[in-house]
Amino acid sequence: MLLSQIRRADGSLAVVAREGTEAYEVRGAESVHALAMACIGAGASLSAFVGQQGFGAAVDLEEAYEEGRLLSPVHHPDPAHLHLTGTGLTHLGSAATRDSMHQKAAGDPDTLTDSMKMFRMGLESGKPQNGAAGVQPEWFYKGNGSAVVAPGAALVSPAFADDAGEEPEIAGIYVIAPDGTPFRIGFALSNEFSDHVMERVNYLYLAHSKLRPAAFGPEILVGRLPDDIRGTSRIRRGEEIVFEKPFLSGEANMSHSIANLEHHHFKYDLFRQPCDVHVHMFGTATLSFADGVRTAPGDLFEIEAPGFGLPLRNVLRTTPALRGEGMQTVRAL
Repeated sequence: MLLSQIRRADGSLAVVAREGTEAYEVRGAESVHALAMACIGAGASLSAFVGQQGFGAAVDLEEAYEEGRLLSPVHHPDPAHLHLTGTGLTHLGSAATRDSMHQKAAGDPDTLTDSMKMFRMGLESGKPQNGAAGVQPEWFYKGNGSAVVAPGAALVSPAFADDAGEEPEIAGIYVIAPDGTPFRIGFALSNEFSDHVMERVNYLYLAHSKLRPAAFGPEILVGRLPDDIRGTSRIRRGEEIVFEKPFLSGEANMSHSIANLEHHHFKYDLFRQPCDVHVHMFGTATLSFADGVRTAPGDLFEIEAPGFGLPLRNVLRTTPALRGEGMQTVRAL
C-alpha cells in the first residue's frame, strides 16, 4: 500500500491510499500523522486500519501533482516537531567519492581518511547477526519541518551556498507513540539536498553542508523495504537530460542494516518524544557531483524507483543575494 497527502480543491487535506493504479481518499483521516497515531491507539497495523476506515472519492494523483496539490506525505501540525536527519557511508560504494574528496583536502593520497575508516567499520560491524547493536554510522541533522519541501516544489539553495546538489535516497518515516516507542509508517524516496563543494573544503564542514531543505515522497511505501532497490536519478535542464544514473539501495546494497541505523537514531531520548515525526534518510552512493556535474537554477531533479509510486520531482532555485546583505547581527535585549 502507498500513502500520500493532497490538497483538495477546497483547500482541505485528504489522505490518499492506493494499491496498483487506483487511488482513493481514506475516510476520516485528517492527516497521515493523525492516522498513524490512531493506529497506535487502536493497536492495529496501518493497512488493516485503513481498510477499516474505508475509502471515499477516487483521486487522480498525477493530476494533483501537475496542479501543485500533492503535499509531502507526512507532516506534523507543529513543524518544530518534525525532524529531518540522515546517515552517510551506509551503502556499498558510497565511500569512493567521499574518500577522494577528502584525500585531496588532506593532500596525502596514502593516508586512510576518516571517511574510509568509518566505511570499513560499517562493512565489518554494520549488520550484526545476533540481534545486538552494530557499529554506529555517520549521522547528521538537516532541520525540522520548516525545511521540508513538497514534491513538485522548489528546493531553494541559499545565496551563500557553494553548490546545490541532489542525493537520491530512501527515507524511513516514523512517528513516536505516547509512551515513547518509535513506530515506522513506511519508506519513501527522498532528495537529501546538500552542498558538496562546501563539504569538500573540509570534512568538518559536513554539518554545514547538510543544513539545506529536503524533499521526500510523493508516496510512502507501507510495509517491508525491498532488499534490492534499483532506482534512477536524473537532472533535466530544459529539454535536455544532463545527468542520468541508476542508484541502488536496500540492505543488499548497504553496509548497515536498517535495524542498526534505526537503533542508533532512536537510542537517544531526544528522538523518542511523544507524537514527534522523524524522516531519516539512509544514504546513497550516487551523486551527479561525483560525475563533475554542476547544477544550475532551473534544473529539475527527478528520482524514481519501482514500488515507490510517483517520481519525486523538484526544481532548483537559489536565493538571490540582497543588496546590503552581510553579517547577521544579534541584538541584545
